[in-house]
Amino acid sequence: MAVASWSIPAISPRAGLPARGVLLGGAFLTAARPPLAWRCRATYPRRARLGDVVVARAGAAETPVAGSGEAGVLFSEKFPLRRSRTVEGKAWVRVDAEPDGEGKCEVVIGCDVEGKWVLHWGVSYDGEHGREWDQPPSEMRPPGSVPVKDYAIETPLDTSQNSEGKMIHEIKIRIDKGTPIAAINFVLKEEETGAWFQHKGRDFRIQLTESSGGDLLGIKQDIDVRPGALGHLSNVLQKPEGPSAEPQKTVPDDKVSRTKYISGFYEEYPILKTVYAQNFVTVTVRENNGTNKHNVEFDTDIPGEVIIHWGVCKDNTMTWEIPPEPHPPATKIFRQKALQTLLQQKDDGAGNSISFLLDAEYSGLIFVVKLDEYTWLRNMENGFDFYIPLTRADSDETHKAEKQKADDNSSQADGIIGDIRNLVVGLSSRRGQRAKNKVLQEDILQEIERLAAEAYSIFRSPTIDTVEEPVYIDDSSIVKPACSGTGSGFEILCQGFNWESHKSGKWYIELGSKAKELSSMGFTIVWSPPPTDSVSPEGYMPRDLYNLNSRYGSLDELKEVVKIFHEAGMKVLGDAVLNHRCAQFQNQNGVWNIFGGRLNWDDRAVVADDPHFQGRGNKSSGDNFHAAPNIDHSQEFVRSDLKEWLCWMRKEVGYDGWRLDFVRGFWGGYVKDYLEASEPYFAVGEYWDSLSYTYGEMDYNQDAHRQRIVDWINATNGTAGAFDVTTKGILHSALERSEYWRLSDEKGKPPGVLGWWPSRAVTFIENHDTGSTQGHWRFPFGMEVQGYVYILTHPGTPAVFYDHIFSHLKPEIAKLISIRCRQNIHCRSKIKILKAEGNLYAAEIDERVTMKIGAGHFEPSGPINWTIAAEGQDYKVWEVSP
Repeated sequence: MAVASWSIPAISPRAGLPARGVLLGGAFLTAARPPLAWRCRATYPRRARLGDVVVARAGAAETPVAGSGEAGVLFSEKFPLRRSRTVEGKAWVRVDAEPDGEGKCEVVIGCDVEGKWVLHWGVSYDGEHGREWDQPPSEMRPPGSVPVKDYAIETPLDTSQNSEGKMIHEIKIRIDKGTPIAAINFVLKEEETGAWFQHKGRDFRIQLTESSGGDLLGIKQDIDVRPGALGHLSNVLQKPEGPSAEPQKTVPDDKVSRTKYISGFYEEYPILKTVYAQNFVTVTVRENNGTNKHNVEFDTDIPGEVIIHWGVCKDNTMTWEIPPEPHPPATKIFRQKALQTLLQQKDDGAGNSISFLLDAEYSGLIFVVKLDEYTWLRNMENGFDFYIPLTRADSDETHKAEKQKADDNSSQADGIIGDIRNLVVGLSSRRGQRAKNKVLQEDILQEIERLAAEAYSIFRSPTIDTVEEPVYIDDSSIVKPACSGTGSGFEILCQGFNWESHKSGKWYIELGSKAKELSSMGFTIVWSPPPTDSVSPEGYMPRDLYNLNSRYGSLDELKEVVKIFHEAGMKVLGDAVLNHRCAQFQNQNGVWNIFGGRLNWDDRAVVADDPHFQGRGNKSSGDNFHAAPNIDHSQEFVRSDLKEWLCWMRKEVGYDGWRLDFVRGFWGGYVKDYLEASEPYFAVGEYWDSLSYTYGEMDYNQDAHRQRIVDWINATNGTAGAFDVTTKGILHSALERSEYWRLSDEKGKPPGVLGWWPSRAVTFIENHDTGSTQGHWRFPFGMEVQGYVYILTHPGTPAVFYDHIFSHLKPEIAKLISIRCRQNIHCRSKIKILKAEGNLYAAEIDERVTMKIGAGHFEPSGPINWTIAAEGQDYKVWEVSP
């Protein structure tokens, strides 16, 4: 946050105000850190640079209102506020071990907290180790159960009244006494808030036999509650794409039942659920006729004690000064940085208000609403402090700054063009030679990428109309490198959809309307949803590959949105599902394994070891996805058809590259063939694998996990990158548990794919599977910006989720992208980890950016002159001063 020293205004109080309000009784308010504008350290006072101000001007009407004797209104707007409180209740688990007349036992799971509750659950069989889940057999599933991928079930809890008249939510699961099921695993999910409720920081586990490991329920301890956080379920996710029909789950023959069951028990566990109330604050600024003052009014419907934490600025310089008293009643000075004014209860008791006079010399007022020591309410639209303009005149400082930037860029162009020309001359002088030194090749590529990034940043903003002495490159003597899978190396990826995007039927049109905005933020590539005809509306169960009329829109709309993004200067990735394909016809045994459309394959295209679809191909070269026939890529006709299809989509639609779905299902060497044929500008594979855990705790060393991803990338011959699932998983534990030491491996490097092969690591914190309405592995709630600070300042290719871009996180994400572009951070940037300890992680990137995340204190030192470029809750980013 680049807020400078504060100013305490000179004002005149209005007489006759009501007495102070009363404390809100019985309400539990969610704790939050105070806004960083007032968690001041020795860095204050300082001047904020134009464009770095973290407050946002409110978009209210500023038209004066004329009236008889009424002062003109300079500003008036009603801002929504979201206030939280905590509701206490309990969850319970009861196991009735004695079988009924049908030989069945009963497990009852319930809670008494208001909400829409769902049981997210699965089972473990005898003889299995670890914490993997399986779906229960169909006869065990209560009515209304819905399969989740191929590993779990979601069952809504029934709502009823108990003997005391209180609403309760319960579900009963009946199981056979002799079942080979060793344990029931579950998490309670509250759909209205998206919160997940766990036991001791991990999944609930009801152990039914002695053969199953894990913690037996029965030890009382508060349930770990973190809205939207799925915690240790990360290691059970198998396939993060597309809904699947219920698989034909069978119990393996080697899973033998144990006869000794635990005795029945009943245990209760406290639940603390955060609920939200919608309130408002209205700010009105009026001219006070005949005086050189403005009348400022605050009005809110929040009951109880409400404090406005505020200050002013003048001349649009965003430099906050301290004017002399007097101040409004019930006002105190906060650390010589701001004022805290207690609002006064209204006569009707319906909220609080205050009105006072403010000198007209001030151009702006900044504030937040303070409810208690830990609860600060800011602008919901952007997540920043409220900024209220106090004058009608708009500052022309921004226009001056933009003009200066254009002049600077124009002068920089000549230098960069000269550097490129010299580099081309140097390469041409070695005509016919083959550089065998890989280090030298890498250095040359990095230099090209650096120059390209500088040129890109110039030509992307103010347009340079003419370039004298154009450079003509004779590339006949230059050996073209293989497809890098990383574009220019400076790519920033936007996932352009979420799990619900298909529902409108016009998503391509809606996405196209965002193209210019995304481009202006600094994104270079957009990942569009699966385009083909599909059994599932989300597109991940493809059927006729050449039919590109999907639930996201028509073929013509798809081609138009690609054109729109190209005109905005962005590339477009198609989501290609190559691992599996849904058949359109049945074979003589009634199995769906005969395909229609232009690619009318028969069952030879299906792998032989998929037990559900009777394929006549060879065995799979990877893991099977059980919801649809797995394609045998070893067949020449399959590979030939898929190459032709990918090339057709490149030409017909205009795709620039691919996001490859579930690549764990087939050998990376086949991907190499497909990419060499279709020549994408950028490609990234989804190699999703479980991280390493021991007794439910994430291991510090995740080398085996990232090695599997790197092995796949290597099998593609480096023609594609891969999503860095390792980094996402480690960030979960590091941030959620304040274990930032996890962010440095044993050799002092980043612990994910990012630390081993950064130019092929596509980093992310959320996507349509992990977040959105699926929420299979949500990033720790409230810590998303810390996650983006990490991936947007580090090497690798960062990917940002659509739902986060168009949310209250947008301003902070935009600022971080701006820093990355301004400082030319790229996929091969050099990183130096400075701190990795309990509550603090800090790193320096390319000696141009330093960042820290976590509550611990850190300030960069050394000969470099660092300037704060961004800051917020538990993060700071510094950049080299210009």
